[in-house]
Amino acid sequence: MGPWIVWLVVAALLGVAEIMTTTLAFGLVALAAVAAAVVGAVGLGLPVQLAAFAGAAVAGLGIVRPLAVRHIRQPPLLRSGTSALIGRSATVIEEVTALDGRVRIGGEIWSARCYEESRVIPAGSTVDVFAIEGATALVHPRE
Repeated sequence: MGPWIVWLVVAALLGVAEIMTTTLAFGLVALAAVAAAVVGAVGLGLPVQLAAFAGAAVAGLGIVRPLAVRHIRQPPLLRSGTSALIGRSATVIEEVTALDGRVRIGGEIWSARCYEESRVIPAGSTVDVFAIEGATALVHPRE
């Protein structure tokens, strides 16, 4: 049995470990084992295979993994749904109190409450949307 088959077995085991953990580390080391298997299949000796494995593993774990993790953890660039309404301005249709009111946000009429319980916002005022709770916008008068 050639050494390249051993590298493929190691790569398969590391691939299974990657599927179980989803850390991206085992998968990159498995690719390094595949690189060593290719070098072994070409007929180069064990020191060259180990060098190929080490080089590919260092490159994968040191360069590729940090870039991939940063990309995965990056928030979506486009806000959608109710999160897209936060920070927008709205016009008060019916007086907004701590309990009830109506505002127009981008052409849609929403039920609203004042963010500060002691304030009353008259109709016609411009407000900013601070949060959305269910189908109710929490608003604050624009200064």
